Amino acid sequence: MLKETLVAMRDLPRLKEISGVLIRHGLGEFAERLRLPRAVEMAGEWLHLKKSDNPETTPTPVRVRQALEELGPTFIKLGQILSTRVDVFAPHWIAEFEKLQNEVPPIDAGQLPQLLQTALGASPDALFSSFDPCPIGSASIAQVHRAVLRDGRTVAVKLRRPGIVEKVQADLRILAHLASVLESEFADARRFQPQEIVRQFARSMTRELDLAVEARNMERFARDFAEDPHVTVPGVHWQYTNPMVNVQDFIEGIPGSRLDLLDAAGLVPAQMAHHGANAVLKMILVNGFFHADPHPGNVIFQPGPRIAFVDFGMVGRLSHARRDEIVDLLLALAQHDERAMMDVLIEWTGSKPIDEAQFASDIGELVFAYEHVPLKNLRISQLIGEIMDLIRNHSILLPADLAMLFKALITLEGLGRQLDPDFLLIDHLTPFVRRLARARYHPASLLKRGRHTLGETLGMLSSLPRGMARLGKDMRQGKFSVNLDLKRLDSFARQLDRSANRLTMGIVTGALIIGSSIVMTVNAGPRLFGFPFLGLFGFLIALINSLWLIVSIWRSGKQL
Repeated sequence: MLKETLVAMRDLPRLKEISGVLIRHGLGEFAERLRLPRAVEMAGEWLHLKKSDNPETTPTPVRVRQALEELGPTFIKLGQILSTRVDVFAPHWIAEFEKLQNEVPPIDAGQLPQLLQTALGASPDALFSSFDPCPIGSASIAQVHRAVLRDGRTVAVKLRRPGIVEKVQADLRILAHLASVLESEFADARRFQPQEIVRQFARSMTRELDLAVEARNMERFARDFAEDPHVTVPGVHWQYTNPMVNVQDFIEGIPGSRLDLLDAAGLVPAQMAHHGANAVLKMILVNGFFHADPHPGNVIFQPGPRIAFVDFGMVGRLSHARRDEIVDLLLALAQHDERAMMDVLIEWTGSKPIDEAQFASDIGELVFAYEHVPLKNLRISQLIGEIMDLIRNHSILLPADLAMLFKALITLEGLGRQLDPDFLLIDHLTPFVRRLARARYHPASLLKRGRHTLGETLGMLSSLPRGMARLGKDMRQGKFSVNLDLKRLDSFARQLDRSANRLTMGIVTGALIIGSSIVMTVNAGPRLFGFPFLGLFGFLIALINSLWLIVSIWRSGKQL
């Protein structure tokens, strides 16, 4: 309760703004259930807001997307992150989240010299021979300008918006509070782990606010593709780069959103699709470090042919173990091995208990549906969609890295089909999977894994006597204990606490009524309107307590 009060006091203006936007888009009931402190009840009166036209006839996903757009950078980014959670949201929700636009009005040109002076410690005139005040891209966190350094090199200057850090931090505090309420009060929402999603989102936003982090991502990608003649990654000018500004090589070429210009530039669309698919699959399966949002706006086509990737604020990371699991899943599907496929998917469920018999039956149906489908006709986006339907039906929440990966693959296949209607991602994926599967059983790989396993085994055996001795000592000294983690017991405890408070209040109220009735028969003491004052005061307190009990019980019934 104290935490909710502190959030309300610290961020009250933003809470009022959020409440007003939710009311305007017909989501006031949702905000009320999230207990935005008093803001929902008063926002309409304070701000004289009206609901959007016919909110009842507008689908809920559309209204949520419109509200996120109006709420600004943090919520737009949240929606974009949620668009990667194909394991949580149905396709019609994902489609709306994907429409979220990150374009916002540019920074006032008059502010730019001072912002650059603050970020770089020198005036723009001292750093650049020319600087275009008109941005070539204006997003919610930063905007990009074209400039020319004193040595004649053309660069892109990505400048963070003023005041954005403070606003995002306030929004993250509010989101953390709302996620806590969701998880404690809404049983249906617990399986989606809203607090964990918000924690992951907060880490992502914190990294994206630091433009130097994006620069380090760019350098990592540049090293990974240093020998690839078909991929371009902008170089970073570190002497001009810090958390507030990122200066990088300016990339000339045809944006991915202007595919109609490829033929005139002598570029073959099918060839560009081929190089792009190979580049992204290498990021995912070989490097384990991938561009998480390869949509047309982040891709530039160049003569060569070459493909340039830009905007590395959102990236994904995959461990070696995770890449092995992805290869195992694809091999199991290709070999119609239901047991192997189930083992991988259950590994992804973590500690969440599921109905394994029903899960196995559903996996069997999925494998059967693809049993006679040639690989050349397999659409990865359709397959991922069906796997995600299966996962949602069993209330499984994927790890964040996998959710981001699947979204990247769906986006990649969509871009490939825009370039080439006959494009099939599986044609490019199959050689990678087979190559990685063969490499797994190469003598050098087997020897490396054998040494690692042997080292772990010897380490465990060497520490076993010491561990057993410590355990025996603790048992002799009475220090041995067993910790039980009873999930949702915290929610039950809160309910029990509220019930105990109401019972106590009821007993106190009853005692006040009885005591006041006795006092009313006594003629001594101060009087009011001819009645004993203490007796009247006792009845008044009892009346207030009774009203509080009635309202509390009524509100509790509404939240069930």
